[in-house]
Amino acid sequence: MKQYILNRLVSGIIVLIGITIFAFLLIHLIPGDPARIMMGDQATTEQLETMREQLGLNKPLTVQYIDYIRGVVKGDLGTSFRTGRPVAVEISERFISTMKLAVSALIIAVVAGVIMGVLAAKYKNTFVDVAVTSIATLGISLPGFWVGLMFIQIFVVKFGIFKLSGETGLTDLMLPALTLSIVAIASKSRLTRTGMVEVLSADYIRTARAKGLKERVILFRHALRNVLIPIVTSIGLTMAGLLGGTVIIEQVFNWPGLGTLAIGAIYSRDFPIIQGFILFMGVSFVVINIIIDILYRIIDPRVEY
Repeated sequence: MKQYILNRLVSGIIVLIGITIFAFLLIHLIPGDPARIMMGDQATTEQLETMREQLGLNKPLTVQYIDYIRGVVKGDLGTSFRTGRPVAVEISERFISTMKLAVSALIIAVVAGVIMGVLAAKYKNTFVDVAVTSIATLGISLPGFWVGLMFIQIFVVKFGIFKLSGETGLTDLMLPALTLSIVAIASKSRLTRTGMVEVLSADYIRTARAKGLKERVILFRHALRNVLIPIVTSIGLTMAGLLGGTVIIEQVFNWPGLGTLAIGAIYSRDFPIIQGFILFMGVSFVVINIIIDILYRIIDPRVEY
């Protein structure tokens, strides 16, 4: 296990290095001069050159990249062009809000999706199965931002149940978390249903029923446990997707998270913030995948590394 974790960490570091190189080169190909954005259109050529020198933008790209990596190793992600504050501080302030939204959406998706999938498998080819499958197909088909706008129109504008006030309490979290979880609920229910239908036809399930075990015990203790490996895999991918999906949903619901920060940085060509955001997302994906791989062995000891 220790050797496996070490190997995964090494491969994760290699992936992160590739991400930083890609992000660094991509950002520097984007049109726009950060110095002019910071100084304004009225800045003189001398002022712009001085600002570029202060920001290190007049150095070769390889030197800029090496300086950036040195800073990352020391925990210094640079300084925001817009605010002049450390990028690490800007990201850490928004990190908790984004994680609240993503984790809440993940919990909703897993609980609702698994229950829907189990019910659809138990009542295969009945109205329940058709209803769950139809809802799942609809959920996958609808764009998240459109669902969010419809929720706002119904629950905020028409009925006034919620308010769009950013992050001020638990009620403000419900609508954006539900919106973000719609697609994940659909995918979890379909995945769970497919696995449960196959497992419920197995011989050991018929044996369990012949022994007189309660249907609830058969479904959740025996059948569902054997479907958990693909579900856990999808949870890791879903969490990564939810972190990325918060960029749009945060804009729709005025949620003060990393997505809002990233969008503002893109508009203003704030390269250090964009690089920090991409690096954060890369680290999150790598860490989530390592955790999921470790959970495989906990769920099923038969899994070999």
